[in-house]
Parts: sequence; structure tokens; C-alpha cells
Amino acid sequence: MLKEDCASELRVHLARSLPLPSSVDRPRIDLIVFVVNLHSKYSLRNVEESLHHVDATFFLGKAAFLATGAGRESHCSVHRNTIVKLAHTYRSPLFFCDLEIEGFRATMAQRLVRMLQICAGHVPGVSALNLLSLLRSSETLAPEDL
Repeated sequence: MLKEDCASELRVHLARSLPLPSSVDRPRIDLIVFVVNLHSKYSLRNVEESLHHVDATFFLGKAAFLATGAGRESHCSVHRNTIVKLAHTYRSPLFFCDLEIEGFRATMAQRLVRMLQICAGHVPGVSALNLLSLLRSSETLAPEDL
């Protein structure tokens, strides 16, 4: 993500879990991406535990899920439907990406940077809620949502 062209300063903070340690000089958080490695049940459990520490307002367009390792489904210990249901429960976008393939990784970085720019308010006329609405409208609705 840091290699992408971005008109404003881009800071990425990686954390294994939440909550983050309290710090007076921590910058504003514009987007949270929960990364789930589909090859690790620990990864899913860690994300599920971390979700409880996030303010509900982040789920109004400023949170997303990224599932990695979907390319080798035979090695997955977390079923794709599990993460789909999790993203649906939190009404947040879900991206699948095999981060081991450079082209996929670069494309995902571009998408996340663009999403971050919108969430930070750097794209005139588009808000995080607008983005969420656009992403949600592209999903297939489950029968219980009709």
C-alpha cells in the first residue's frame, strides 16, 4: 500500500489484535482492515475477538475484511462461508486475495488505498457510507434479506 501514489500522507499500522495500546500521539484511524488467513483458525479467532474492541461507527463504511489464502482451498482450515457470514454480520465489505501473487497483491493495495482515501474524506462527493452502499449493492442478497 505504501508504494501506491497517494496525494496525502499514508500511514499503515499493523496490529496482531485489538485493542491497540493507548497512545496520545496515535494518528486518526480512517479505515480498519481485518485480515483473516483462511489457513489458520487462530487468525479467525483473533479477528473475532478483536471485533469487540471496535466502535460500532467503524462499521458504517470504515471497516473491511480481507481473506487471504483462498487460492489454495484444499489447505484452508477456515471455510469461505464462515468469513462471508462474518462480513455480512458486520455489514462490511469482504475481499478475497492471494497475497502471495504479486499482481493480486498490487491490485488489492490499490483498492485499499482508494477505499482509505474515501474513508479519510479525500475524495470529493463520496463518503464512507456512499462507498459502503455501492459495495453492498454489488453483493447478491441472501433470501432472508429480501
